Amino acid sequence: MSKPVLVVGGGPAGLSAAHALASVGQKVVLVEKEDTLGGAPILSGYAKLAPSFEWAKDAIGPMVDRVVNSGNVEVVTGATVKEFSGEPGNFAATLSNGNTVEASASILCTGFTHFDSINKPEWGFGTFPDVVTTTQVEQMISSGQGIRRPSNGEKPKRVAILLCVGSRDRQIGREWCSKICCTVSAKMGMEIREELPDCHVYIYYMDIRTFGLYEEIYWKSQEEHKVKYIKARIAEVTSDGDKVIVKGEDTLVKRPITIPFDMVVHAIGMDPNVDNMTLSAVFGVDLHNWGYIARQNTYGVMGATSRPGVFVAGAATGPETIDDSIAQGTAAAMSVISSLNDAMPVAAE
Repeated sequence: MSKPVLVVGGGPAGLSAAHALASVGQKVVLVEKEDTLGGAPILSGYAKLAPSFEWAKDAIGPMVDRVVNSGNVEVVTGATVKEFSGEPGNFAATLSNGNTVEASASILCTGFTHFDSINKPEWGFGTFPDVVTTTQVEQMISSGQGIRRPSNGEKPKRVAILLCVGSRDRQIGREWCSKICCTVSAKMGMEIREELPDCHVYIYYMDIRTFGLYEEIYWKSQEEHKVKYIKARIAEVTSDGDKVIVKGEDTLVKRPITIPFDMVVHAIGMDPNVDNMTLSAVFGVDLHNWGYIARQNTYGVMGATSRPGVFVAGAATGPETIDDSIAQGTAAAMSVISSLNDAMPVAAE
C-alpha cells in the first residue's frame, strides 16, 4: 500500500478528492487551515446554492460527514503546510502544528478569496452602511434574520445588485470573469422577492453570463419573480443621508440614470487565494499570471501542476462553480491513483 495522499483544503474540491481516494482504499491526510471543514459555502455562511437551490449546510454537510467518518481519512484542522519536499511516491510535509506527513502525492484544493469591495471605493462599500456584498446577504438569509437594511434594520423596498464587482475590471487588476456572480445574483434576486414581495430588485450588468443550464435561473428570475435587469455602466454610488443612490449610464438607450435604493449589493468576484504565493513557494508549483495555481496538460492528466506528484482542483485554479469543483476533486484523485499505479513495479511472472 502506498503512503497517504496529502489533500490540502477542506472545501468542496478537497472533500471530493478525499472521498474518492478513500473509496478505493487509499489512505488520505486532509489538512485544513480553518477549524471547520466545508470551505466557503460553510465558512462564509452561504444560503441556498445554485442551481439546486439546496441549502449549503444540507449540501456540504454530508460531504463533510463521509470524510470525517471514513477510516481511510485522517483530518487535521487548524494547520497549514510549512514545508514540502521529496519526489512522487516519497514526499514529506511539515505542518504548522509540528507534525510531519509522509505522502505519495498531494492535491491542492485551496480555493479562493472573496474580492474585498474596499478596493472599489467609488461604489460605496465601507462608506455607506446599506452598501453590502452578496456574501453578507447570503449570511442574512442563512441566519434566518432576513433581508434588512444594516443602517436601521428595516425591510428594503428597493434593492440594487451590481454585477462584476472585482471582476472584468482592468483598472483594479481583476481582468477575469468570476463565472458564478451572474447566477448567484439572479438567485439572490429571486430570494429577496420571495421574502419581500413588495421589494423591487434591479440587477445592473455589463453582460449576463449565466452559462449553460444556469440560463434557466436568469429567465425564471425575470418571468416568475419580476427581477429587473439594467444594462449599464456605473459611475458612482453615493447617498442623500437615507437612500443609497446609484449613478451611471443606461448603455442601451445611451442616457444617464440616477436611482435611489434602500440597499445596494455588490456581487463580489473570486480572487486568487491570498496564500497562493506562499503555496507556490512551499509546493514548488507555478502560478498563472493572474495569481491562481496553474494547471498543466489539462487534456492529458486532470489536475496536473508544474510539479510531478502535485495536483490541483477547484477554485484554486481559477473562478469555479461548486459542482465543477467537486468534479475536479474526483478527477484529480483519479489522476493520483493512475500515477501511483504507473509507478508501482510490475511483478515478475
